[in-house]
Amino acid sequence: MKRRLIIMTIIVLLLSIYPKEYRADSVIDVNKEYTYEDFQEDVWILKSKYKKQLQVHTIGKSEFGRKIYAVQIGTGEKSVLLSGAHHGREWITSLLTMKMTEDIAATMKNGDNFLGSYSIWIVPMINPDGVTIQQGKINKFPFFSKRKIKKMNGGIDDFTRWKSNGLGVDLNRQYPAGWEYLKDSKKEPSYKNYKGKAPFEAAEVQAIVKLTEKIKPTIAVAYHSSGQEIFWQYNNGVNEERDQMIAEVLAKETGYKLGTPNKDAIGGGFTDWFITTYHLPAFTIEICPLVDERDPSLINFSNEWARNKAIPRTLIEEAKKIDAVHKKMLGD
Repeated sequence: MKRRLIIMTIIVLLLSIYPKEYRADSVIDVNKEYTYEDFQEDVWILKSKYKKQLQVHTIGKSEFGRKIYAVQIGTGEKSVLLSGAHHGREWITSLLTMKMTEDIAATMKNGDNFLGSYSIWIVPMINPDGVTIQQGKINKFPFFSKRKIKKMNGGIDDFTRWKSNGLGVDLNRQYPAGWEYLKDSKKEPSYKNYKGKAPFEAAEVQAIVKLTEKIKPTIAVAYHSSGQEIFWQYNNGVNEERDQMIAEVLAKETGYKLGTPNKDAIGGGFTDWFITTYHLPAFTIEICPLVDERDPSLINFSNEWARNKAIPRTLIEEAKKIDAVHKKMLGD
């Protein structure tokens, strides 16, 4: 009797520690470092589990041949786009966006078709080479490349601070909006801040750009870490009031502050390019408390998930409002 009581007590404690969405019925394991191999496996498990709810697309390959996947949930032509892990050390955003993918698919399977005539496209890991390097798996690269990667890291074996792709290009400094004016770019390939020789040079950036041009989302979100901050301003022009209103909705939802760009913040990022190209809103959402030159601790995940779980639904609601205004302006 005493033994049974102890076992029941342990079970109750475990259930209180791990919320329902983190238990055995969940595909995504949020309690360990999230690798490219985990991501690959999870994508196809979700595809098998939610055949009617989602599709998996290979949108390109990294510079070292790792596949870059986009998950499409829903079948509507109109869409919103979310992405994660432009930077290697920000792989927690891959975990977050994959958890979102699973949550949305499960919601749809249970009969809540909040998407309506829309799709949500999610690219959880734009930079799989960078993630692999940052996690210390340098042996997964060719011999001569390993030497170059170590050199780009200042000759040290600890790759915790790594942001760039496998060729030392910072992917979020690869977009043409303000690219030529970036002042603090490294002069040569590095673990961070090297903008490359030209915009759209990196294979990973070409992949996300081609997808964006193809689906033309109404709203785009790029998840980064860290700082618990939302950036939305970049030459928004006549759309500034509209974009700020949506940013305030997202800030209220997440509890994050709205970021004000530094005076010398002059672009080069994905959302900068999206705003100036499509004249539509885009948001850089920085999750997790601020950390210096490393990946945020997974201790933060449950809190960040609670803050961001409803963001896809909110984005769909805001996209519908924008498209309704556009439709009215066209007289349809």
